[in-house]
Amino acid sequence: MCGIAGIVSYDQAPRPELLHSMRNALLHRGPDSQGLYMDDCVGLAHTRLSVVDAEHGSQPMLLRRGEEELVLIYNGELYNTEELRGELAGAGYKFKGHGDTEVLLAAYSYWKDACLDRLNGIFAFAVWERHSGRLFLARDRFGVKPLYMTLNDGRLFFASELKAILRLPGVKACLDCAGVAELALLSPGRTPGKALLRGMLELKPGECAYFSRGGGLKLRRYWKLRAAPHTDGERETIERVRFLVKDAIERQLVSDVPVGTLLSGGLDSSIISGVADRYFMARGKRLKTFSVTYKDQARHFRASKFQPNGDDDYIKRMNRYLGAQHFDVVLDSAELAHSLDAALDARDLPGMADVDSSLLLFCRRIKDEVTVALSGECADELFGGYPWFRDESIRESDGLPWAQSTQYRFSFLRPEWQEKINPQEVVAEQYSKVLADTDTLPDATPGQQRLQRMLRLNCELFMQTLLTRKDAMSMASALEIRVPFCDYRLAEYLYNVPRELRELGGQEKGLLRAAMADFLPAEVANRKKSPYPKTHNPAYLELVRGLLRDVLDDKNAPLKEIFDPAALERLLAEGGREQPWYGQLMTTPQTIAWFVQVNHWLRKYRVCVA
Repeated sequence: MCGIAGIVSYDQAPRPELLHSMRNALLHRGPDSQGLYMDDCVGLAHTRLSVVDAEHGSQPMLLRRGEEELVLIYNGELYNTEELRGELAGAGYKFKGHGDTEVLLAAYSYWKDACLDRLNGIFAFAVWERHSGRLFLARDRFGVKPLYMTLNDGRLFFASELKAILRLPGVKACLDCAGVAELALLSPGRTPGKALLRGMLELKPGECAYFSRGGGLKLRRYWKLRAAPHTDGERETIERVRFLVKDAIERQLVSDVPVGTLLSGGLDSSIISGVADRYFMARGKRLKTFSVTYKDQARHFRASKFQPNGDDDYIKRMNRYLGAQHFDVVLDSAELAHSLDAALDARDLPGMADVDSSLLLFCRRIKDEVTVALSGECADELFGGYPWFRDESIRESDGLPWAQSTQYRFSFLRPEWQEKINPQEVVAEQYSKVLADTDTLPDATPGQQRLQRMLRLNCELFMQTLLTRKDAMSMASALEIRVPFCDYRLAEYLYNVPRELRELGGQEKGLLRAAMADFLPAEVANRKKSPYPKTHNPAYLELVRGLLRDVLDDKNAPLKEIFDPAALERLLAEGGREQPWYGQLMTTPQTIAWFVQVNHWLRKYRVCVA
């Protein structure tokens, strides 16, 4: 993976020092090499993490064919490179190397923006058409790779991370009333296409754009999930899912650098590790697997509806089953608390508190052994693994299923903000926009329509929070994380599979279990859903309470501009109560840590609140 940044300014040439500043902000994403391209009205910057074809993959990459002259900067990986290369070679293109960057540039030259329909991968890229004087931007179907942008006095700035844009003079970090509402009621989630701060945009998943002198910024959605009849029977559905999952995993194991897998002992990561292990063994190689836990976790773990058991026993069972070399990463409470600021700095926006900081620390340790790792994100969104897919009371009700605490969150706002914000309207707007855009068949049963709406809600909103977290924490460690369950072919197929096939055997994700059972020991194949592990150590709660106490004791703490100190004092006093904040993982300890992160964010990024 890499970092990309650019400036398009038709009225005056971009200043080289601005482009250098943007590139320097992204060096952690690409420590292996850096490149710049400057022209009369455009500047492009790239930082590279070499994964495939180190010799021939340098960027910005130029292509001249006749009168056409193209310049590409690209962050991502294509998993159908060889198929595309064969087709393009047949059309007359001659390639110097075996990397996907060269193939992507040729694909754009040959098919223009229609190339997006042919790409299987994760990506954010920009192509400068020097001959026409316009810029093309695109992002992968699920938004695995980020791309932020802003328009400032007719100029377009874009980058892989917000920090690169916020370095520019004249670009200010401002939070207006809509931003305050989103921060208080939706964060760490956010509105698709927005980046919380006023004027900051994010190219949406499955979206592309052109920017030109006369036309400005024109956005186009090139992909969404579409409804279609599901005509396969049970056996055919299981076989199709097995092929798609296995093929997606194996495609993503291709690399010129060491590859490993994240292994929690849960269904999704274990499937990936099981497939990868057999793939490596067939080629005379040994897989590396990585697990994270916390000091004294077994002693402090408390089972709950959402986290019924710990991971340790299941990780051990997988270790005995696989031929892999396994690495355990053990984190302690002090590390988690002291890394909250670093996690915020990686994400540029308030995130998931220690759920982020633990991943950041985990990725740093993984990077010591491999440069690429595969992770199980997005299986729960596509296969319906979250509790709200099976809880009828939530499934049949309106609203965001992971946001059942709107009024509680609203209670922390200062009275003057409460007067300006209607919390139910803020959440309802998110919900209604996705529902209005959900594709269903006219004759679909109410249950199937409700299922497809739930799938869209999860993919459009909840999944984005997790993918943003994964990209930010891994790339801060110069580690490339790949997510095989985000293969668009799998998503398109599953979107139309009815509930009775999804829940084969009466289990959540029963279809996935049936399709991939022979890659797992039986105990793991039948394990109930258990989320990413978080610490249960009471020492962590005390540490973050102390950090928030310091914030409240600071008379100049910017947090107090938005949130009511009296409400925060109540939070500290009730710190032992498990009150949900966002999804399954963020309860009271993470809520306290989130407020600490918000204060750091407001101060470090000099966010003006207006």
